[in-house]
Amino acid sequence: MDAKPSLFIMLSRFPYPLEKGDKLRAYNQIKSLAATYDITLACCTDRTIPENELQEVKQFCQTIYLFPLTKSGLFLELMRSFFSGKPFQVQYFYRLKHARKIKQILTDLKPDHIYCQLVRVAEYVKDYHFCPKTIDYMDALSKGMERRIDTEKWFKRWFYRNESKRLSRYERSVFDYFEHKVIISLQDRNFILHPKNTTIKVIPNGVDAAFFEDLNCEKQYDILFTGNFSYAPNIEAAVFLAEKLLPALKQKGLTPSLLLSGANPTQRILNLASNQITVSGWVDDIRVSYQSSRLFIAPLFIGTGLQNKLLEAMASGLPCITTSLANNALKGKNHKNIELAENFNEFVEITTRFLNDKDIFSELALNGRNFVEQNYTWKTQNALLNDLFQSS
Repeated sequence: MDAKPSLFIMLSRFPYPLEKGDKLRAYNQIKSLAATYDITLACCTDRTIPENELQEVKQFCQTIYLFPLTKSGLFLELMRSFFSGKPFQVQYFYRLKHARKIKQILTDLKPDHIYCQLVRVAEYVKDYHFCPKTIDYMDALSKGMERRIDTEKWFKRWFYRNESKRLSRYERSVFDYFEHKVIISLQDRNFILHPKNTTIKVIPNGVDAAFFEDLNCEKQYDILFTGNFSYAPNIEAAVFLAEKLLPALKQKGLTPSLLLSGANPTQRILNLASNQITVSGWVDDIRVSYQSSRLFIAPLFIGTGLQNKLLEAMASGLPCITTSLANNALKGKNHKNIELAENFNEFVEITTRFLNDKDIFSELALNGRNFVEQNYTWKTQNALLNDLFQSS
């Protein structure tokens, strides 16, 4: 049997457990690409990886290298970022000793292709020119930073404004180091300010619709929102639901239960818990959260990219309400497979209609599941990525 071509993958985080969007994308891509490639995986990590998590990913990889990010090293790199002009997000994940090690690994391995997820770790591989390279921008990180400027406290705004500008320059400059570029959505591609940004291939995220089939869970919660609750857009959305939407619904005589389900809840999120609001933290099976709920609401006003939470909620058969900002990447059709709300009053009005008649969105939910099954499977998206590699 002919040997598989070798693929070197560079990640900013170990891709398991699947509590963050970049991990979910990387894990499913690695799982699929392992059928075609011998994968050598390199990951930065700021934590010790338990053996069970390591083995979950090891089954798809020939070799895994872990590069620890210590706090002592971070201070030095932050000082360097101040003077270098590189984005904080790039310098945060960079260590000179790791760069030397990765250079040696590439020299010895001589990979047939290099795949780098996110500009955060592009510095490690961008100067290797002995095989084709692909960078996955995933999202336009610069635009995400820009959208946070007005939502942060005044003393933080300088940082986000500066980081947005640095990221924008870096996203443009790193473009020319890679033969292939991919990104999750068309709207994010347009935010990469390079004259040839239309050559970036859009490869969305996917979902395993069969995995999210009905578990026959008892419906315990009226409203659900999921996500990593250390991430600013998710924190803002959760606070909106708890402190704005629920009080407005109470004035209409409605007291729906709300489940906030996801990893790493900050103290701000934990403080939202009440008789009406459940903060679950990390759950071993996110399907239970989806299928024990009646309505999914994602009031996302900042952030970028295609939201996995919307794909999973729709695959679970939940009617979904979100903003056009979140739907720009998804491309759902308002009133057909998703409901769009642009402001506080619209969220109140649509949610009130649902709570007064819980069957009102049953057709919307069915259409949403069909929409995801037809357009957003991991099998389809990973085939696009593999075809791109093969074209090299």
